[in-house]
Amino acid sequence: MTENELATEAVDIAYQIHKELGPGLIESIYEEIFAYELRERNIAFTRQEKVIVKYKGLSFGKGFRTDLILDDKLIIELKSVETIEKVHHKMLLTYMRLKNIKLGLLINFKVNLIKDGIHRKIDGYL
Repeated sequence: MTENELATEAVDIAYQIHKELGPGLIESIYEEIFAYELRERNIAFTRQEKVIVKYKGLSFGKGFRTDLILDDKLIIELKSVETIEKVHHKMLLTYMRLKNIKLGLLINFKVNLIKDGIHRKIDGYL
């Protein structure tokens, strides 16, 4: 699948989850269910993958982890917060740059309409 096809699947999964469960759960539950849906659709993914920072030939990997990476082409960061802050966008963009992935989705489930909680990031642009 292409990045855009993966993003389409991810948006559909987010919609299905939000339609069924609504906005009241914690992020880890949404992540677990999202992973289940990816397995059901036979989409390759990793969870909680460590993000390594390289500096002057050294590797640092203290605490940065992506929620989901689909087929090494799409990073998905899941949130369940009242307001998406600028830092959430910047973190996703940083993960994309460090993992050399061109497309990312920041999905906040704590919204009335899931379409209002989906933010698409392309190639490091805000």
